[in-house]
Amino acid sequence: MDAKGALAAAFDVSSLRFEPTQVADGLHAMEMNTEDALREYLRLFVKIPLVGRIGPLARTFDFVADAAPGVKEILAVGKLCYEVRERHYDLVVVDAEASGHIVAQIAAPRAIRQLVQVGLVRDQTNWMLDILDDAERTGLVVVTTPEEMPVTETLELIDRVRSETGVDIAAVVANRVLPALFSEREHDVFERMRTGEAHRLLVETAGAAVDTVLSAAELLEARRRVGAGHLDRLRRELAQRVGPSVPLVIVPELFTRAVGRRVVTLMAQAIQDELV
Repeated sequence: MDAKGALAAAFDVSSLRFEPTQVADGLHAMEMNTEDALREYLRLFVKIPLVGRIGPLARTFDFVADAAPGVKEILAVGKLCYEVRERHYDLVVVDAEASGHIVAQIAAPRAIRQLVQVGLVRDQTNWMLDILDDAERTGLVVVTTPEEMPVTETLELIDRVRSETGVDIAAVVANRVLPALFSEREHDVFERMRTGEAHRLLVETAGAAVDTVLSAAELLEARRRVGAGHLDRLRRELAQRVGPSVPLVIVPELFTRAVGRRVVTLMAQAIQDELV
């Protein structure tokens, strides 16, 4: 749903379309498209056969959607709920919009139901809400990084989701977390290596470039400690807002420039290791 094209690159395919594409054994991916979603909705629920593009109808739809909040969002969420209801897949995973838009999307059925009191549209929002509000079937996983602004936005998003929707917060993932280079005892040794006789001996043995290595290690460790402070805040306030039942999953920085399936595999392994 977040149309950055990153999902196609992650699985080494040229592009994704509205029709599902098999990207691995037992794994399909698609890209959300409101025009195609409208076409499918009209075919499945309104029983209108459509051939080719629906340009004039889509333009009319855009005009209505701009005037009535939630119309475009209901198509996107409705498509996902439909796939869950029909059990076409064992699991539906959504790369959702950024935090500024996700609440509007998952709250769309509730907003539409308040606007439309009777008829087909209201009936359909009812079964969508049954799926979205069922914690056994639907959960929102919030992904953040160990930085001040992302952590603040994550906590604000959780508050909005809980107050404006019935969707369950399934987990919070902290991505790109830097690993600790030293234990506390090792850090004391590292500090002694940067000054005095120990530093002089290192420079004599390894050359002046040793200062570059030490400075890089110091910078990395400083960044890690700052990030750890933000994670502590996230863990503490998450427990206060939603209780201990929502896990905080830590995913380490991969330190790789590669893209594609290799990164997906490494990420999946890191998450599995954290959850087991």
